[in-house]
Amino acid sequence: MLTAAAAPLCLHKSMRIKKTQKQKHKEFHQNAKPNLFFPKSSPTPLLIDHKPHNHTKLQALDAILHDLRASIQNGITVDAQIFTSLLETCFQLQAFDHGFRIHRLIPSSLIRKNVALSSKLLRLYSSCGRINEAHQLFDQMSRRNDSAFAWNSLISGYGELGLYEDAMALYFQMAEEGVAPDRFTFPRVVKACGGIGSISVGEEVHRHIVRRGFADDGFVLNALVDMYSKCGDIVKARKVFDKIVCKDSVSWNSMLTGYIRHGLPSQALSIFRRMLRDGFEPDAVTISTLVTGTRSLKLGRQIHGWVIRYGSQWNLSIANSLIVLYSNHEKLDQARWLFDHMPERDVVSWNSIISAHRKDPKAVKYLSRMQKADVRPDVVTFVSLLSACAHSGLIEVGEGLFSMMREDYGIVPSMEHYACMVNLYGRAGLIEEAYGIIEKSMEFEAGPTVWGALLYACYLHHNVDIGKLAAGCLFELEPDNEHNFELLMNIYSNAGRVEDAEKVRKMMADRGFTQT
Repeated sequence: MLTAAAAPLCLHKSMRIKKTQKQKHKEFHQNAKPNLFFPKSSPTPLLIDHKPHNHTKLQALDAILHDLRASIQNGITVDAQIFTSLLETCFQLQAFDHGFRIHRLIPSSLIRKNVALSSKLLRLYSSCGRINEAHQLFDQMSRRNDSAFAWNSLISGYGELGLYEDAMALYFQMAEEGVAPDRFTFPRVVKACGGIGSISVGEEVHRHIVRRGFADDGFVLNALVDMYSKCGDIVKARKVFDKIVCKDSVSWNSMLTGYIRHGLPSQALSIFRRMLRDGFEPDAVTISTLVTGTRSLKLGRQIHGWVIRYGSQWNLSIANSLIVLYSNHEKLDQARWLFDHMPERDVVSWNSIISAHRKDPKAVKYLSRMQKADVRPDVVTFVSLLSACAHSGLIEVGEGLFSMMREDYGIVPSMEHYACMVNLYGRAGLIEEAYGIIEKSMEFEAGPTVWGALLYACYLHHNVDIGKLAAGCLFELEPDNEHNFELLMNIYSNAGRVEDAEKVRKMMADRGFTQT
């Protein structure tokens, strides 16, 4: 029998911070780690002859799998620890296909009786999104309640797919079956709470955290800051943040993003400055969120200045967000300057500059440049292009782009694309053609954006009959949208239909709308 012991691969990523802060942070998390002991690995005939330095890691793994398959075909019994070790390697390398091939070599009986092996398999399937296979393995585990590992993996898998209710249901099932959660359980569960957006469920889980003795765990507290922010309680998020003794980059970024999400730029700037003072640098994702989320041009320019000083202006994500910032404040010259000087561009860069010109015919010229740069337009690109055509009255160009989107790029039109086409015809006064898009072209029921574009066109061009029809649909889809009632009332008033306008005014009063 061949034997081997699995040794976990530890990856560590850290940000540049002041020396004293870094030492405190290291000591804090060293004290928080549980004592784990692993047996010393011993070489095996299966692994000893392969020299990974002469191959890529995946080539070495291929060679090992070839020998493993040959050994099994020759009647050699392979120990569960070898399979476990190889599955761990596959997980660390994100080599999922190799992991699936290993799974096919493992006897079913061995998977059922060996909890470590089945747990590693479950984590592999869960982490690559194959949650049904992962849950099937979970259901077949005879000793899944020995530790929280399998539960954590499955909860994480559901959370990564956005299936937060399933993740929470699994956590409460875990509690019912008496499985003790660990420090890796709660960050996953808290993330699911944030996804659901339920403050009551989040507070209940927080109480569980306190009872289980994880109230001072840095990883758990970071997750709680993010959760309370996403659930709408920024005050409680700040209270948790202030309790974190040794804040790390995740702590600062979570609080910073939370303030931006809640539209509190001054508090965000205060946290941003404190973060820098304590020696932490916000990551590119956080800066991008901060820049695109702020409604203050002054704050955005301050952040831009910091980005330039730290040499991060041409980070792709940050540069894209700066284009959005300046275009949102109609500073198109600055947006264009940034775009033209970018050392590299992706589809988001092109979409950002095209979106900046969504009311300008120049948007179409950027499409030509985009195609010459061999960047493939996507669904977002065509929404901005069609919008630009609608605002500029470029009917034939818009029709051509709509055909190009479908025929050349295989993009199936979405609700937004159809809304743009209705807007294209409607703004030009072609109300019948705009209505024909809804009646004849759409493969699904029109939503508020589509009917809203039609109603606005009827208001612009005084079309009472189709305007009344569009408004009726909108009253059902958006009964609380006061703007739709105002547009219909104005359509009637402009047509001299005073009685009908008064009826709409009474409807608004009955619904409690304030009339201007």
